[in-house]
Amino acid sequence: MRGWSYLAKRVSFSLMTIFVATTLNFFLFRVLPGDAVRNLSRVPHASPDLKAQLRRQFGLDKSPWEQYLLYLRELAHGNMGISFADQKPVRGAIVEALWNTIPMVLIGTIVAIVIGVATGVLAAWWRGSWKGSIGTSFAIFFYAVPTQWLALVLLIAFAGLLPSHGMSDPYLLDDSTGAKLIDLGRHLVLPATTLALTLYGEYALITRSAMLETLGEDYVLTARAKGLLPRVIVRRYALRNAMLPVTTLIALSLGYLVAGAILIETVFSWPGIGYAAYQAVVERDYPMLQGTFLVLTFSVVLFNLIADLLYARLDPRITL
Repeated sequence: MRGWSYLAKRVSFSLMTIFVATTLNFFLFRVLPGDAVRNLSRVPHASPDLKAQLRRQFGLDKSPWEQYLLYLRELAHGNMGISFADQKPVRGAIVEALWNTIPMVLIGTIVAIVIGVATGVLAAWWRGSWKGSIGTSFAIFFYAVPTQWLALVLLIAFAGLLPSHGMSDPYLLDDSTGAKLIDLGRHLVLPATTLALTLYGEYALITRSAMLETLGEDYVLTARAKGLLPRVIVRRYALRNAMLPVTTLIALSLGYLVAGAILIETVFSWPGIGYAAYQAVVERDYPMLQGTFLVLTFSVVLFNLIADLLYARLDPRITL
């Protein structure tokens, strides 16, 4: 019963968080001066009558509360609205952008987790030695480096060797599936590498910190006194108990990255959801902004919920 009660509380809290965040997102986008009609670049010299018609068409002539209630009603039916920029359903555009974002995010995150956790474990085991210092120094460097700076450095360094714009070559002559996959893979290298290096530092530092705390516990000292092999001590006794903070970091990272690495996608013109959010901000496309931030909110809350459930699995005392 305690486990079910814990689950019900976490799910209820997650749903309430999504509702509150959705409401704040709706009103915050309308605080700034101007709107989609005033900033619409396609009709810079439009007459007042045309602008008034566009405002009626977009629903901007209604009060904010009327727009909010209409938005909630449509959202309850799965309708995220129509984009102001291209007059297409927002849901379809977000789904397409997500499918573009997920491969880059998954590859970069998996590489960062594997290398970061391994580096953190080794740096903790080799603490006080030159090997541990080198691993920690690299982790601190990549943790401190701004994402956009690293992306620009990689773009300048490898632009002549690898594609640096978009996710496909518009002049690709071979239209076979194999050729398209190879072309997609080549376009993935730079943005996925940027993402992996950006995340690698924090995974390594958090893992090292958690491992150092765990390696100082009495049961680890007892295992060492018994003469167990180092790899057995690390895998069976230390790593599992050090995974709680690492699990939190992975969940938070995945939650934010599902919504797209905006800076990386903007630098490399990767047509993912982060780049779509950037374009929506420029064009004051409220429905697209609301849709992308709803995906961001949902993904962050979902992966936090998963982290809470994994916590209960790794440490059953949490549900007590």
